[in-house]
Amino acid sequence: MRDVIIIGSGPAGFTAAIYAARAELKPMLVASSVEVGGELMNTTEVENFPGFPEGIMGPELMGKMQAQAERFGTEVVYDDVVKLELDGDVKRVTLGTGDVHEARTVIYATGSAYRKLGLPEEDRLSGHGLSWCATCDGFFFKEKEIAVVGGGDSAMEEATFLTRFASKVYIIHRREELRASKIMQQRAFDDPKIEFIWNAEIAAIQGTDAVTGVTLRDTVSGDERELPLQGLFVAIGNDPRVHLVHGQLDLTTEGTVAVQGRSSKTSVPGVFAAGDVLDPTYRQAVTAAGSGTVAALDAEHYLAARADAAGESDPETAFAVAN
Repeated sequence: MRDVIIIGSGPAGFTAAIYAARAELKPMLVASSVEVGGELMNTTEVENFPGFPEGIMGPELMGKMQAQAERFGTEVVYDDVVKLELDGDVKRVTLGTGDVHEARTVIYATGSAYRKLGLPEEDRLSGHGLSWCATCDGFFFKEKEIAVVGGGDSAMEEATFLTRFASKVYIIHRREELRASKIMQQRAFDDPKIEFIWNAEIAAIQGTDAVTGVTLRDTVSGDERELPLQGLFVAIGNDPRVHLVHGQLDLTTEGTVAVQGRSSKTSVPGVFAAGDVLDPTYRQAVTAAGSGTVAALDAEHYLAARADAAGESDPETAFAVAN
């Protein structure tokens, strides 16, 4: 029986592990069998994470977080969670190997996945002119011509933000009207650096080592044309990774895990959420890390409260007495 199992290996998961391990909760972190480190593993230089004035590569940052968590005693397991049983005082986590681990608390930090265009060039050019995060990568596109794909509030916000750096920002939208709120639309319409390309979708992304342009397909006529670019930002939404907790944890209208106020407490006692899986708005490495801190502290307080209620100082004995 473990005090805490952490599911997810991004900034939220590893920060939760650091705090939980330093509190001597001996956490186990399930890191995934193929995608250890979360979305930062797909980025190049990270310049906005505090403490690295010269910047740091995404994979290197995640490696340092993992090393720090392991230094304090976190056990990292390279496997995938295939089933969660969260009801009751004992939580059960089933891995792809068939192993079942039990814990008093679970921290769910599986993050979210950016929606992709479904083009074969995306994986190859990710981090090489192709991005899903303007606030992460916009600085690298000073005085360049770039494009944003999407028609919602996120796309308008990304495009407006990118005008601080780029010389020209195209907004490519597959229809002739936007889904974005009126105020966000007007802000984009009023920006002299932004040009809209209506009724268009991206048929291909050009470039071998970096983005050099896109092939646009007219969604009405089917005609295709080339648009030279030095950067492409995809803003068509993201999907929180909540498939393991459907029917077990309450979700918000945005599809993220619902928590109580500014805490990490979910609708099930002893289960805590952290990072992008509960955040539909900010989705930054530093906010995810802060969220992981909150989750670890909430888990620690939960375990301490159980021990106090049982009148025992030793968590193992207290949990047995309370049950």
